[in-house]
Amino acid sequence: MIVNIIDWIFVIALLLPVLYLFVFAAFSMQRRREKYPPARKQRRFVTLIPAYKADAVVVRTAQAALAQEYPAELHRVAVIADQLQPATLGELRKLPLTVIEVTFENSSKAKALTAAVEELGPDAADAVAVLDADNLVGREFIARLNEVFDAGVEAVQAHRTAKNRDTDTAVLDAAGEEINNSIFRRGHVALGFSSALIGSGMAFRYDWFCANIRRCVTAGEDKELEALLLRERIYIDYLDDVEVLDEKVQGEAAYYNQRRRWIAAQFYALGSAVKNLPGALFSGNFDYCDKLLQWCLPPRMLLIGLVPLWAVVMTFLDPWGSVKWWIALVLMLFALALALPDTQADAKLGRALRRVPVLVLLTAANLFRLGGTKDKFIHTQHTGATDSAPDKTDPNA
Repeated sequence: MIVNIIDWIFVIALLLPVLYLFVFAAFSMQRRREKYPPARKQRRFVTLIPAYKADAVVVRTAQAALAQEYPAELHRVAVIADQLQPATLGELRKLPLTVIEVTFENSSKAKALTAAVEELGPDAADAVAVLDADNLVGREFIARLNEVFDAGVEAVQAHRTAKNRDTDTAVLDAAGEEINNSIFRRGHVALGFSSALIGSGMAFRYDWFCANIRRCVTAGEDKELEALLLRERIYIDYLDDVEVLDEKVQGEAAYYNQRRRWIAAQFYALGSAVKNLPGALFSGNFDYCDKLLQWCLPPRMLLIGLVPLWAVVMTFLDPWGSVKWWIALVLMLFALALALPDTQADAKLGRALRRVPVLVLLTAANLFRLGGTKDKFIHTQHTGATDSAPDKTDPNA
C-alpha cells in the first residue's frame, strides 16, 4: 500500500515531467523556416552589461558589443560596474561606451539594471538588450534584433550557447544549455508558446523594460520578467540562429552554487505566480499556464537520477508496476537525445558523463539549502575561457 502511494506520487513528480520534456523535445525538431524581413527602420538600441567583479571578462564583452554592423549613433553600450577594479574601469573608459558605477549593500542583477535605466532615462532607446559580463555577440546581433522589433515583437531571446567546453562540468553544462534551448525555446515556439528567457542575450521594448525591471526584487529577475510579460500576453520569440556565447561553469563548486540560485529562483517564481493561475485559466492565457507548469518541473539532474533509481526499486517491489518506469526512462533518454545538437554529442561528452552522478547528488543537496537564497546574490566566477565572438549568424539554422 505504501509502495503504491509513493509510486503515484512519483508518477506526478517524475513521470509527467518526463512526458512534458518528451513532447517539446519532439517538436523542437521542427526547424523554423520563416525569417524576419529586412527592417524598414533602424531603431535606437542600448545594450546593458551588468558586471559584478567581472574584471576577467567584461572588457572583451564590451568590445564585442560595440563592434556591431549597425550605426554607432543608434546603438549605445552601458556597463554597470559593481566592484570592478580601477584598472578595469580605466580600460572601459577608453571605449566609446557609458560606465555606470554602482554600489549596493546586497548586489543583484535586477538592482544593477534598474540603476542603469534610471541613469539613462526613459527616452534613451527604443529597445534594450541585456548581456551578462561574460557574453560575446557577433557583429549582426543588434541588426538582427532590429528586424525582430521592426516586425512588432516586443520581447525576444537569442540562442545562448557555450563558448567553452574545457572541463567535464563545462561540457555537461553546455549540453544542458542546448537541451534547454531545444525544449524550452525552440520546442515551445514551434507549438505557439513563448520562449523561455535565460537571463542574458535577451531584448525588450525599452519603455516596457523601464517600467518593469524595477518590479524585479529577487536573484531570478529573468523569471520575474517572464511572468510580467506573459501576464500582459506579450509573446517572447526565440532567435535560434543568433548566437550569444556564454562561459560555462568549470568546476563542481561553481555548478553547485549556480544551480542553487537557479532552483531557488524557479521555486520563488512559481510561488509568486501561482496565485494568478485561476485568472489565467479562465481568460485562456495558456502561455502563462504553461510557464507555471514549466516551473513545476523538478531539476533535470534529479530526473536523470531518480527515474532509473525508482525503476530498479519498483522492479523488485512490483515488477508489473515497474514497466511504466522503464518506459519513462526510455522516453527521457530519447527526449534528451532529440534535444541535444549533434555538435555536442562527441567524445568530450562521453567522457564527461562519468561526472553525472556527482552532479545529481549536488543538485539533490541544493534542495536542502534554498533558505534565504531568493534575496541573496550568488556570484558565478568567470575566467575568460575564450575571447572569440561568434561569426555571422548561421543562414541554415
